[in-house]
Amino acid sequence: MVEQKRVLHVGCGVKKDTKLHQTFRSPEWLEVRLDIDPKVLPDIVGSIVQMPTVESASFDAIWSSHNLEHLESHEVPIALKEFRRVLKSTGFLLITLPDLQSVAELVAKDQLLEPAYQSPAGPISPLDMLFGHRPSIAAGNYFMAHRTGFTSRSLGQAIVQAGFAVAKIKRGNQFDLWGIAHVTQPATEAEPVPMTMAK
Repeated sequence: MVEQKRVLHVGCGVKKDTKLHQTFRSPEWLEVRLDIDPKVLPDIVGSIVQMPTVESASFDAIWSSHNLEHLESHEVPIALKEFRRVLKSTGFLLITLPDLQSVAELVAKDQLLEPAYQSPAGPISPLDMLFGHRPSIAAGNYFMAHRTGFTSRSLGQAIVQAGFAVAKIKRGNQFDLWGIAHVTQPATEAEPVPMTMAK
């Protein structure tokens, strides 16, 4: 019997199958959910900046969807180093977050408050992508506030500076960035991980 791989789903939010990237939606993977908000009933309650209850080199992958932008900028290197710490030497980080270069292009066109796209939570404007989803924050979910942001180049630099051997960053088509980073340089070219979400 093949041993199940483990993915740490950070900032998991309320449990929904669609929140887990399609790469990890097979029996080959065991999802372990971590979130700072105990109301979403994660397996581990904690911050991505400090994960003392997560053993070093204990996960095969980390899935991080829209988390780093919620940190203060000085906390980003700390969180990325924590990601690297808990990954096995053969492990990888799959990450997505807003692309501030695309957002800035809309701001430059004076479209700050106009809907850029529709999400399950409703219309999302450049202002929401810059500072956080306003309706969620107004309803008291202060975890939704954004405190920093990235372009493709700055995200890649931050990941490598945190100790990952290699990071590939791609700009998406919905004002998003996608990245995959390996703890050590893979010996062979692995099967590509889709840098997008399944519909």
